[in-house]
Amino acid sequence: MSLDTLQRFLFDAAPVRGEAVLLDETWREVFTRRAYPKVLQKIIGELMAASALLTAMLKFDGSLVMQLHGKGLVKLIVIECESDLTLRATARWDEEAELPDVPLGELLGDGKFVITLDPREEGQAYQGVVSLIGNSVAAIIEHYMQTSEQLDTRLWLACEDGKAAGVMLQKLPAGQGDPNAWQHLTTLAETITPVELVSLAPQQLLYRLFHDDGVRVMAEERPHFGCRCSLEKVSNMLKMVGREEADSILAERGQVEVDCDFCNQHYAFDAVDVAQLFATDVPIAASDSQH
Repeated sequence: MSLDTLQRFLFDAAPVRGEAVLLDETWREVFTRRAYPKVLQKIIGELMAASALLTAMLKFDGSLVMQLHGKGLVKLIVIECESDLTLRATARWDEEAELPDVPLGELLGDGKFVITLDPREEGQAYQGVVSLIGNSVAAIIEHYMQTSEQLDTRLWLACEDGKAAGVMLQKLPAGQGDPNAWQHLTTLAETITPVELVSLAPQQLLYRLFHDDGVRVMAEERPHFGCRCSLEKVSNMLKMVGREEADSILAERGQVEVDCDFCNQHYAFDAVDVAQLFATDVPIAASDSQH
């Protein structure tokens, strides 16, 4: 049985809300499809946990895309989380170099942090961009939330022993409850250790931290891995590239090949496939499509 769980919670006597997440199978699914250095596995795991927390906090119908762009050894990390907590991830880095175990800011160098909210229904996407401030995933996201959203938000993240996990607290606008509770609750959360984050189920963790503070939990949710690539989408992409370009690739390589960065699905189109693709609007079964 999958241990992957996201738990939302509120406090009866404090204007604070929060969430806790544990990613087990979801985290491992990413790394069964592509090999990443251990240093990058930890960063991706923490970002996956954070994206699940933010997506659940926002409660909108669509996708949240989190991107770290850098000019150092790590060039790009992309995490996508849909509103049903379907997660996927990919990264690009200098594969000729060995990634050292140094703070995230040093791996990325100068760069930016981008969050895009892409609604499922027709509507304008929202994008927020800030400079990379902070040497950890938690610090970078906290800076973004304070700068772009003007929301007091604290994050505690961990990724080890084949799991990723996190806790988020967010201060709500002034309302009923103890106005000094924010400091009290964040002080309690500061006692979380990485081992506790990845080894305790969210409800156990919340009891360990806040059992004297009237914490009220919502129904559990189940994060999971998933990719949105498909033969139809790849076929449509090739149509956008155009017949002339597709024929040029065929002449040079014998077939047109496309690999999904997220799930490593491999699509290959031979001359017959390409001819059929541009002769009809119906997607065809690409030759030798395989994982």
